[in-house]
Amino acid sequence: MSIANDFASRLDRLAEVAVHVGLGSIKGQELLMTAPLEAIGLVRRITEHAYKAGATVVTTLFTDDETTLARFRFGHDDSFDHATKWLYDGMASAFRSGAARLAIVGDDPSLLSAQDPAKVSRANRARSTAYRPALELIAGSAINWTIVSAATPAWARQVFPGLPDDQAVAKLWDAIFKASRIDGDDPIAGWHKHNGDLHARAKIMNDKRFAALRFKGPGTDLEVGLCDGHRWAGGSGKAENGITYNANIPTEEVFTTPHRERVNGTVSATKPLSYQGTLIRDISVRFEAGAIVEAHASAGEDVLKRILETDEGSYRLGEVALVPHASPISQSGLLFFNTLYDENAASHIALGQAYAKTVEGASEMDTAAQLARGVNQSLIHIDWMIGSDQIDVDGVHADGTVEPVMRKGAWV
Repeated sequence: MSIANDFASRLDRLAEVAVHVGLGSIKGQELLMTAPLEAIGLVRRITEHAYKAGATVVTTLFTDDETTLARFRFGHDDSFDHATKWLYDGMASAFRSGAARLAIVGDDPSLLSAQDPAKVSRANRARSTAYRPALELIAGSAINWTIVSAATPAWARQVFPGLPDDQAVAKLWDAIFKASRIDGDDPIAGWHKHNGDLHARAKIMNDKRFAALRFKGPGTDLEVGLCDGHRWAGGSGKAENGITYNANIPTEEVFTTPHRERVNGTVSATKPLSYQGTLIRDISVRFEAGAIVEAHASAGEDVLKRILETDEGSYRLGEVALVPHASPISQSGLLFFNTLYDENAASHIALGQAYAKTVEGASEMDTAAQLARGVNQSLIHIDWMIGSDQIDVDGVHADGTVEPVMRKGAWV
């Protein structure tokens, strides 16, 4: 088999996994897809598999780094407080009507690093506010949705600096294919087994019913109190429309919902956070009664602090996730500068919006009742990595007894 044909075959398998594992089933559904222009090859393959699976209409919205930069270079100052609300209202309407959602990511991790942080923050706030109705449907698992990725030259240059673009892109595609588990004889069967393993790990954590998790290691001494009635999840899950789907391709985590007022201590990031084109390095924060009261970073600190100022909930946690250091993404030794991958190399926490589905009964509650239960609310949901082969995790029971969960990044 030629190299070209091998790539085409692997790309086709990734598209098949995206549709049949990521989305699960889209027979009779519309599909709304977003993607960078450079991902057109994967978009076409996914579109083919979606129609073969019974999709009614596939619609793709493309993004382009150069036009994004043009806004920051030439846009009038007051324009940064606006977003295309009509577009996001349309997306929310599509989801309410039963459309599935697929996002292809491959953005330049440092796209906006040289732009005015205040303008970046204002634009992000405006977009987050406009996107909130659609995000609530996604975060609440009202629909089946998934995220996959495509290698682009700008992203590849970050992961493999110093290589010619064509070589860097080829190496990044290879890493994507391996992390996405599409290289076996039967990738879909392989994903079913992987999901089974994650479900089994989630069941162990659910049976333990810890009241809190305690993370300890270099720069970290953090206790994350968990919501009463929390549930651990991982791998595939069922949307409210009855379809079993995988939100992230790849995924290596089990996760649950922290209580928004029960997080205390200090924690240091173990990997940089790439956020909206800015790379934030060496994050270190301190929590008191659930809220961040002190935050620092060696690079991108202005952006970090503006993220925290998004709303009251952005100072608090919406997710805690456990990932073993032995995960394939961690073992690759690569820093992807992309949260979809880097979060699956290490245990992590997320600022902002919580997943109500991982708290018993919370999905049926209104916002006020969820807040009273400890389920955080925010315009943002931003994962950042706190695990490594130097981090220990203990489970704390309601009576105060402690039980080891991870040692040096490995499951006990």
